[in-house]
Amino acid sequence: MNLKTFVAMLARDAHVARRNAVTLAFQTLLQPMMFVFVFGRVMTTSGLMSPQYKSLLLPGIIALSMVMTGTWAVAMPLVSEFQFTKEIEDRLLAPMDMEWLAVEKVVAGMIQALIAGLVVIPTAWLVMGGVSLSGDHIGLLLTLAVLVACLASTLGLALGCTVGPTQVGLMFSLVLAPMIFFGCTYYPWQALAAFPLLKRIVLVNPLVYASEGFRSALVPQFPHLPQPAILTALVLFNAAFLAFGLRQFKRKALT
Repeated sequence: MNLKTFVAMLARDAHVARRNAVTLAFQTLLQPMMFVFVFGRVMTTSGLMSPQYKSLLLPGIIALSMVMTGTWAVAMPLVSEFQFTKEIEDRLLAPMDMEWLAVEKVVAGMIQALIAGLVVIPTAWLVMGGVSLSGDHIGLLLTLAVLVACLASTLGLALGCTVGPTQVGLMFSLVLAPMIFFGCTYYPWQALAAFPLLKRIVLVNPLVYASEGFRSALVPQFPHLPQPAILTALVLFNAAFLAFGLRQFKRKALT
């Protein structure tokens, strides 16, 4: 791999992301912030929900924002570059292995996902009027942040190299929307105890482990999945999405 070429492409993607920062922020953070305001502020202030729900909600919102930002930041440019602008053809001429072009996209998506996580924590905290979070698991929190950012960008790589431009709406309806509502972002996994079949089915959703992971690090007093299971699942999902995404990228680049 030519490191200078890799860094140059990463810098270019960073420049494009900065130019589209406002649009990207609205696309990925508007919905989570509306949920934060309605459920974390309106419902708790009115007494319809316990004030403790704010602490339960925030980790899920962080996970949702990071996953949606990273996925969108990788998937949509790939769909555009392969189908419309054909910019990928110029990138393939760069003096580096084809697979590293895909890895560069993943790294760029990870950086954007991490930034989204850093932005949403204080923003959601202020919108909800203050939330009590634990600072006893900083190492775990940082590890989860990297794993979730990687999850988001590798998922974006897999989707961006598989979905066509006419299927973007279908991707959101059939993939991203179910991930959001059955990803334990607005409730803990244990809340599905009354639905035993559904409780097991949602374990195939990677967002579950992101939400439960941040919950275990930031509000460990609430029920959550065991931390070893969370970390193992995130590593396996990352490896699976990366392997599939690289295969799809190579196949699409050669056709």
